[in-house]
Amino acid sequence: MALRNYDELSDMHIDALREIGNIGSGNAASSLAMLLADTIDISVPVVRIVDYEQVMDELGGPEQMIVGLLLCLDGDVNGMIMFLLHQNFANTLLGALIGEADVGGTVDEMSYSALQEVANIMAASYVNAIADLTGFTINISVPSLCVDMLGAILSVPAIHYANISDKMIFIEDKFHGKELDAPNHILLIPDVESLDKIMSSLGIEL
Repeated sequence: MALRNYDELSDMHIDALREIGNIGSGNAASSLAMLLADTIDISVPVVRIVDYEQVMDELGGPEQMIVGLLLCLDGDVNGMIMFLLHQNFANTLLGALIGEADVGGTVDEMSYSALQEVANIMAASYVNAIADLTGFTINISVPSLCVDMLGAILSVPAIHYANISDKMIFIEDKFHGKELDAPNHILLIPDVESLDKIMSSLGIEL
C-alpha cells in the first residue's frame, strides 16, 4: 500500500531517512572541508518528521532572521530541499570563502554567488545520498537565496505543499572546524509520491 502522507511514516521509515541524513551529512562535511581548506568534523545528524511550527520553535521563532537557500528537485524525485542558516553561520562561510562577512538584509552579488555555491554543494551531498541508495536520477535547480524572517521564508514551502502535507523531514547536524562551528538545518520535502518511491526502492513498504 502506498504512503498517503508523512504521518504514516513508521520507525523503519525514519531509520531509512536517518541513514540518508548520515550519508548526506558526511558528504557535506567532506565537500565543505575541501571548499574551506579546513578539517570539518560533524555531529551525528538528528532526523525528525516535523511541522512548520516546530521548525520555527527550533530556530528561534517566526521573527528570527535567517538565510534561506531553496532548491527544487525533479526527475525521479520531486520536491524541495531548503537550508536554513543563522546569519553567523553564513557570515563564517563568507569570511572563509571571500574574506567578507556581512549578511544583512541585502546580499551583494559576490556573497550571493558564494552562498549559492555552498547550497549547490550541500544539496548535492544529500541528493546524491538518495540517488546512490536508490539508483534514481534527481535533478537540482539553481538555488534561490533569501535573507528574511523565518516565518516569511517558511511560507514558501508551506504554500507550495498546502494541499499535500504540513510535515517535512528535518535534518539537524553541527559542523566543527577551525573556522566553522555552527548548527546546520535542512528541510527535505519530497512530495508524498516521491517519498513512497524512495521507501519502496529501499525495500520498505507501508
